[in-house]
Amino acid sequence: MSETRPVPRRESPWGVPEGEHRQPKAHRCNDRAEDVVQACFEGNPFKTVPGPFKLFWQCMRSKPGEEPTEPYTYLELDPPKREVKLE
Repeated sequence: MSETRPVPRRESPWGVPEGEHRQPKAHRCNDRAEDVVQACFEGNPFKTVPGPFKLFWQCMRSKPGEEPTEPYTYLELDPPKREVKLE
C-alpha cells in the first residue's frame, strides 16, 4: 500500500509525551483485514467471507511491496497499487 492513513490515537491517563516521538503506522494489510470484517456483516458469511479472506491471506504471506492489487470487495477504497522502483 503506497499511501499511509493516520492511525486513530486514544488519550492515555498519563497524557501524550512532549517532543518528537514515533507515530503508530497501520499494517500494510490492515485494509484487507477490514474488508474481511465488513464481509462478515454482508449477508451469508459462508458466501461473502472467502473472497476477501483469500486476498487478506495473500497479503499477509506476501513480501512488502508485493501485496495483491485486486480491488477491495466491500470497502470503498481505491485498490492498492504497486510502487515501481527505478534503479
